[in-house]
Amino acid sequence: MPAIAEPSAGPDCLIGIDIGGTWIKGAIVNLGNGTPVGRVHRLRTPAGGRVDEVAETLDQLVHELEDESPGHGDGPVGIAVPSIIQRGVARSAANMDEGWIGLDVQSYLRSRLGRPVCVVNDADAAGMAEVRYGAGRRNHGVVLVLTLGTGIGSALIVDGRLVPNVELGHLEVGGRKAESRASAVVRETEGLSWPEYAGRLQRYLAHVEFLFSPDLIIIGGGISACSNEYIPPLALRTPVLPAGLENSAGVVGAALQAYASAVDVGGESDVRYFGTDAAGWAGSGRKGLLHAGNR
Repeated sequence: MPAIAEPSAGPDCLIGIDIGGTWIKGAIVNLGNGTPVGRVHRLRTPAGGRVDEVAETLDQLVHELEDESPGHGDGPVGIAVPSIIQRGVARSAANMDEGWIGLDVQSYLRSRLGRPVCVVNDADAAGMAEVRYGAGRRNHGVVLVLTLGTGIGSALIVDGRLVPNVELGHLEVGGRKAESRASAVVRETEGLSWPEYAGRLQRYLAHVEFLFSPDLIIIGGGISACSNEYIPPLALRTPVLPAGLENSAGVVGAALQAYASAVDVGGESDVRYFGTDAAGWAGSGRKGLLHAGNR
């Protein structure tokens, strides 16, 4: 697993962007407390999710954010993408054009935006943000963060270290992909009642629990706002909590990744993984961010 670190002290702010199938959201994030500076902006994702059109929208969004808060977010931009990401290269494309697959997204967007860029899988970004600032804060061991939306995104964090690109929405349960049975969109399209939906989640989560024996499961995505409808009926050994950051987790996590990339924490990969321990932080060469008292 990639080495990670935790920033130290100060009011540093960076831009985080989360590319979704419907909306592209972005904000300047105060990494001292994991909250956006000002409002979260959003622009419609171009139909079909073509690479060049998405890049143009990203450029527009970055300029909007800079205009709103001059002097903030001057550093690298973190971008969460709905793709498996290996060393900046997309290996899949969920609800996006297939032109993303095989593209060095990090280098391409760096060129298009004219500034340093760090790209990360969208579910991984949300998971790291939840562990750093949200429902997983101060939790050690194995933490599994699931985002329920159009599909099921997943992030697996072990003792503060991310296991990247874990696609648990593609697990088969009852002969079908889990996300075709238990995503938030499926609940709406099939008109499932909350008890019916909780039953489907129970079957999926029991399977995941058996495979990974997590110490904590966090459920995010827009559906986390209705957690009292489906979490109480669940019967698992593992505690289950709603996400603390709700829909801003991807934006916040993307900014975290931008920071980790800037301080060059971790191995040789362009994508740096960043969590809750302090391993490898000494001598990073950059001051600022997250006072030790925030732990």
